[in-house]
Amino acid sequence: MDLDPAASFRAFATRDLRLDGQLFGGVVTTGIYCRPVCPARKPRPENVRFFRSAAAAQLAGFRPCLRCRPEAAPELGAWNGTANTVSRALALIDLGALDNGDMQDLAGRLGVGERHLRRLFQEHLGASPVAVAQTRRLHMARRLIRETGLSMSEVALASGFGSLRRYNEAFRAACGRTPSSLRRRPGAEAGLSDGVTLRLAYRPPYDWPRMLDFFAQRQVEGVERIDGQAYVRTLAVAGAAGVVRVEPGRGDTLSASLWFPDLRVLPRVLAQIRRAFDLALDPEPVRAHLGEDPELGPLVTRHPGLRAPGAWDGFETAVRAILGQQVTVVAARGLASRLAADHGAHIDTESARRFGLDRLFPGPERLASIDPESLPMPRARGRALAAIARLAREDAQLFAPGQDLEDAVDRLSALPGVGAWTAQYIAMRALREPDAFPHSDLALLRAAADPEGHRPTPEALLARAEAWRPWRAYAAAHLWAKDADAASHRKGPAE
Repeated sequence: MDLDPAASFRAFATRDLRLDGQLFGGVVTTGIYCRPVCPARKPRPENVRFFRSAAAAQLAGFRPCLRCRPEAAPELGAWNGTANTVSRALALIDLGALDNGDMQDLAGRLGVGERHLRRLFQEHLGASPVAVAQTRRLHMARRLIRETGLSMSEVALASGFGSLRRYNEAFRAACGRTPSSLRRRPGAEAGLSDGVTLRLAYRPPYDWPRMLDFFAQRQVEGVERIDGQAYVRTLAVAGAAGVVRVEPGRGDTLSASLWFPDLRVLPRVLAQIRRAFDLALDPEPVRAHLGEDPELGPLVTRHPGLRAPGAWDGFETAVRAILGQQVTVVAARGLASRLAADHGAHIDTESARRFGLDRLFPGPERLASIDPESLPMPRARGRALAAIARLAREDAQLFAPGQDLEDAVDRLSALPGVGAWTAQYIAMRALREPDAFPHSDLALLRAAADPEGHRPTPEALLARAEAWRPWRAYAAAHLWAKDADAASHRKGPAE
């Protein structure tokens, strides 16, 4: 897709924040590419070429700017609507699809041909999937160099390069300098004690208190907790168990501190953080669309930075959704906490002890082996959990992104114990489907009641939600926030 040079240059001349992360400019006289917000003096229009992605700029031979740092731009690829298949592919690349696989595997998971996938990437991003993955590795390396005190060999490992030699070669070719030349000072932003801390940018506004409250109401004892204004949890990624702490950072960023014994999992952990806290969203299209609705408009105005909470793990989300069927959030939280206490693997690290955590949420391998009759819940629900665990153990991609919403809901609804509400909830949180909508959710029905308190039927709410497409997940987030406000008002300040 062609870019309008005049409009693109105006975005750079005015330092248009709205296009940060969606537009890059390469200056032919310097060989450098920048973000629209770059503070450097603007070049002459005829000396600038424009690109839709950093990978395309790099592929054209431009080096990343040291002042605006393209690697620090908000990553807006996941739900920005440029192309559904490209968005899903970017989500899979974020989670390491091209680290251990190849283009054929990626295309197969998306249900398209390899050649068609290359064409879509070229059309929408100006670069191939492999080039995008390589640029993301280099951007990760640049951030680790500038924001942490990791050694160069550790940076190479953590950013996804197979060896220090390959890392050095790729860095010199792309940046025109050695990696060590970017280091500002040893230990910069090294994090808490032995952890690594990085800043993750988002497009403002961002309603952190609401996001924190959502996770606080559902926190599983021993696995996650709220620490002041920070969210902390244990997490297992590719066999490595560690701890994640996320809190507001400077400017329009979240600060993520990570403690993991295997540095190779850091890119995947960061990708999971971005998905869980919905950092890839450009809120303007959502605000413009939902803000026009007479019912949702006032809610959007009240909470313009509200996001749709994501999930850390698809299987965990499915288990917690099944536990939450036909019970309150508090009751579901209690069931999940007991399940983790009885069957979650023990974690005993300095970082876990620091935050009072001692468990990992049980994975499919563990839950598939237990007797469902022994679980403290109705037998049908226990059998559903065991069946889901067996399926997830056999198919690692069971809850992975990269599916069409209707196909995903149909596939999930076919699983034992998974109804329409559960399937939509999993699609919304774990698969990050922006149009998923669990229309039979009790809190949504309460929030959608008319002024006299009459609730719509699930079918009536679903019909009303047609006007909210393709952002029904965000409509649900606003309705949940409305219901939470009403519940807080009913309790009063004393409670």
